[in-house]
Amino acid sequence: MSNSVSDLQHSSALPRCPWPSDDPLYQHYHDVEWGRPVISDTRLFEKICLEGFQSGLSWITILRKRENFRAVFHDFDIPKVAIMDETDIERLLQDAGIIRHRGKISATINNAQRALEIQAEFGSLAAYFWGFETRPEHRPDDLSWDALRKLAETDASHALSKDLRKRGFKFVGPTTCYAFMQAMGLVNDHTIDCFCRSEVEAQRNALVRPMPTR
Repeated sequence: MSNSVSDLQHSSALPRCPWPSDDPLYQHYHDVEWGRPVISDTRLFEKICLEGFQSGLSWITILRKRENFRAVFHDFDIPKVAIMDETDIERLLQDAGIIRHRGKISATINNAQRALEIQAEFGSLAAYFWGFETRPEHRPDDLSWDALRKLAETDASHALSKDLRKRGFKFVGPTTCYAFMQAMGLVNDHTIDCFCRSEVEAQRNALVRPMPTR
């Protein structure tokens, strides 16, 4: 993280995307995490699962419970989550620290098992997910808040969703997949006047994209 972000991230006077409003936790997430490119399999897996939990809810609800999710899902260590069973599901359904939704809890375990299959095929989740990065010529010209707030899904998120579902993933619709792509830096949807946009773009330009190794 650059000094500019570190020095400025908590200032309410910063020109940033409107969606974090004045919530300090949300602003910190926006300033430090959202849109910055991620190639860690653990973080990618965590995010695709948490986006599934968000379905029907707001992200700030999930963000406030994220540490609880990490605690009960073994910090989203994929092999550990993959061997969780019905006993774990029943236990988590009693845990008020997370979203107690049987389908979403079961989907997280299922998705860990499917993630292991992707790692075996591609070498990493990162190589798989970054293969769906939107091409620059398919990005919108208008990067204003009015335009970006209406961009809930794209051809790339439809393609990712379709492929994930074919592989057996659950709670991975095109809107969920696009939110995942935005958060993990596969696209840069910081608004044109947001102070993060240029830094995120520089990080994306410098990123060595992971490639399949198998």
